[in-house]
Amino acid sequence: MITGGCFCGEVRYRIDGALRNARACHCSRCRRAFSGPSSAYAELSPISTLTWVTGEQKLKRYASNDGWALVFCSNCGSTLCGLFGEAVHGVTLGCVDGDPGVAIERHIFVGSKAPWDHIGGDAPQFDAHAP
Repeated sequence: MITGGCFCGEVRYRIDGALRNARACHCSRCRRAFSGPSSAYAELSPISTLTWVTGEQKLKRYASNDGWALVFCSNCGSTLCGLFGEAVHGVTLGCVDGDPGVAIERHIFVGSKAPWDHIGGDAPQFDAHAP
């Protein structure tokens, strides 16, 4: 079981199952949404489920026009997960408690990364989406 929550502690979740396909996205949209050099995000495996333990009433969403949405705490602003349609697609790794069981496997959209962002580590880097 994986647990996580927001900065202020009002929202908590539990994941029954595993995470997969962890990546850091360096596009300008993710930099703005996460107020940092990139987003660290992992998908829920197909058999995993996310349950809101506390604070579900505090959740707000920002939806784009392409079916994707980010879910965040309305109190502290922590981005907690991504939705595709109405289904939870994945979680932001920065809000996971302890070891999420995955590591960043790739850096995407490094072609549009911030000029001050210097990527370390051995994970492959792609100018856009990974092939």
